[in-house]
Amino acid sequence: MLDGENLQGPSWVGRMHRGVCMKWASTISTKEDPAAAVAQVIAEATRALAGAKPDLAVLFVSPHHGGAYPAIAGAVAGELEGAAVIGCSGGGVIGGAREVERSPAVALAVGSLPDVTVTPFSLQAADFPQSGDTDAWCRLLGLESRSPVSLLLLPDPFSFEAEPTLDRLDAAFPATTIVGGLASGATQPGESALFVGNATLRSGMVGVALDGSLRVDSVVAQGCRPIGDPMFVTGSERNLVRQLDGRPAFEVLKELVDTLPPADLELARHSLFVGLVMRRNREQYGPGDFLIRNLIGVDAESGVVGVGGLVEDGAVLQFHLRDAATSAEDLGRMLGQYESQVDSTPSAALLFSCLGRGVGLYGRADHDTGMVRERFGDIPVGGFFCNGEIGPVQGRTYLHGYTSSFAMFRGVGR
Repeated sequence: MLDGENLQGPSWVGRMHRGVCMKWASTISTKEDPAAAVAQVIAEATRALAGAKPDLAVLFVSPHHGGAYPAIAGAVAGELEGAAVIGCSGGGVIGGAREVERSPAVALAVGSLPDVTVTPFSLQAADFPQSGDTDAWCRLLGLESRSPVSLLLLPDPFSFEAEPTLDRLDAAFPATTIVGGLASGATQPGESALFVGNATLRSGMVGVALDGSLRVDSVVAQGCRPIGDPMFVTGSERNLVRQLDGRPAFEVLKELVDTLPPADLELARHSLFVGLVMRRNREQYGPGDFLIRNLIGVDAESGVVGVGGLVEDGAVLQFHLRDAATSAEDLGRMLGQYESQVDSTPSAALLFSCLGRGVGLYGRADHDTGMVRERFGDIPVGGFFCNGEIGPVQGRTYLHGYTSSFAMFRGVGR
């Protein structure tokens, strides 16, 4: 872990701008020269803040600029003096209402956050507490509050143990919104870049804790629709489902697939998933009630279905399909539910989207950012395309795939 004095001293704590509204800016540059790209995003973000002092800067850089990662992080930290800088590499990056994939790009989201304490941190795998002890995590992250409003996490995919770490963070901070995504744009350990301050790390996790006069809401769109009926898991072993409603799981799945219409049958060949109900004891289940997991294999002889996650006896399971239309519909539904539940419009959003979404899924760029802006207006949206997306389902934080996980920022009392 980097020296805590470099990360958590006074210059890294969000200043208290009494009586000043929270203000955000998001910008992106596709210039091929990395120095020109970072100069552009810094200039545009500074201009958009219109004199407001930045407290948080979130930086995403495509691997085309891999040789300049340290220089880019250093420039942002140097020019935005006093702001906490975090970020990572991304196979695609998002800023200024644009999603740029497979091309050189630098994206920067900057926030001026009145009455908010901003605490950046970096951890290596060996540093992570092996329990959910709140005091241990607070000491490690340098937190004064035992219950920060939000944690934004940017881990390296090659050195991050997702499930145990997220379980422990949930236990340590049960009232905290935890959102983020795994760095992308790398093919082997040591290639990912994690930014904190002016430093560039190649493993572990960086992030920031936010506490004070803001709300950070999560919106998680998993992009699937159910097929068939919900069933009880009546026989399982870790991630292997042996029986559903007392019958061999493969037999149940085959019977379901054989009844699908042609279009869904074609989808089932490559886009069939498993949904596990996170909120039981209901007569009906709908979007938002399921945690979606990959179907990783079947064995006709033994009747077993393999799931990309732990499954317990008594769980409620329903098979799901995913396609572009379903993903778009699900995102619209989740954004609509969120809008109906809050009493103020978000000031900005960070989007952590799967590498499998974007142009490859929808056939066009800027789909998810466009849906956010259609519903909430011209708010700044930044982010990147991840190797895995972090966000809560029914109050518990998970690592997802093929998902868009949003952090929505709202000022208190707006």
